[in-house]
Formats: sequence, structure tokens, C-alpha cells
Amino acid sequence: MTDGGNGTAPLESVAWVCVRDGRLLAVRTRGRDAFYLPGGKLEPGEDGPRALARELAEELGLTAVPATQAGPAMPATSAMPAMSRVFVIEDEAHGQGGRRLRMTCYTGEAQGEPTPGREIAELAWLTAQEADRCAPALRQVLRRLVAEGRVRHR
Repeated sequence: MTDGGNGTAPLESVAWVCVRDGRLLAVRTRGRDAFYLPGGKLEPGEDGPRALARELAEELGLTAVPATQAGPAMPATSAMPAMSRVFVIEDEAHGQGGRRLRMTCYTGEAQGEPTPGREIAELAWLTAQEADRCAPALRQVLRRLVAEGRVRHR
């Protein structure tokens, strides 16, 4: 399939939607000028929840809560993370020369407090007023969450 712009397939990614006190968690990677949702691309053999659990650990030092816990808590790498698919966003992939992005967004619990990993320059809790700091797909997510009453305007 080649509908990603420039004759290429769209970039496929997963992203975590985490809202606290009417603000959406976003990250800016080193060398980039815009904020994105935490997440990234799937590696071979991964499904969406497992890819997202790996990305949350790498980017933010968080542990995705497993869907089932038998006895002591199992790390997300050995149990299916309890991530729920909420929607898919299709937009231009920021900084990719017009290539399209297909981003599957999930919600779910994670243990720990978000702390920038080595590839993350900055994290922020954004309102809709800060959309100009965001990649196109994240702006779309912000608009959707504002319409649902989950994210504040200011």
C-alpha cells in the first residue's frame, strides 16, 4: 500500500494518551522542534500494547501495568500490558517531507512518574492553547480531547 505520500506507505506508530488535570502529556525528542505523544514505531513481532510498553519504559521510565497479574506484579515485557486502543489519527508526519502518519492511540495505566529518558529533551503537560508547539497529529489529538471535555483550552 502506498498512500503515505511520495509513493511510500504511511508511517505506523503507537502513542499513549495520558491526561491529568485537563492537560495532555507530550514529549519533545532531542533535535526536534515539536512535541509528540509518547510512543513510537513497532519492532518486529510486537503488537501495539507491547510496543507502547517498551516505548514508555525507554522514553519516560514508566512500567505499563499488566492486564493480568498472577501473584507478584509481572513486568510488562512478560505479560500483556493493559492498554486500550481509543482511536487512530492520520495526518502528516512532522519533519518527514510530506509522508503520512497513521498513529494508533492507547490509554492505560503506568507505574512511576514520567521522567525524560536519554532520547527525550523535554516533557510537558499541555492544554489546547499550546497546540502551536505540537506536531500535526498531536494537534489533532488535542482538538479531539478538548471536544470530549478531557483537555482544557488553557
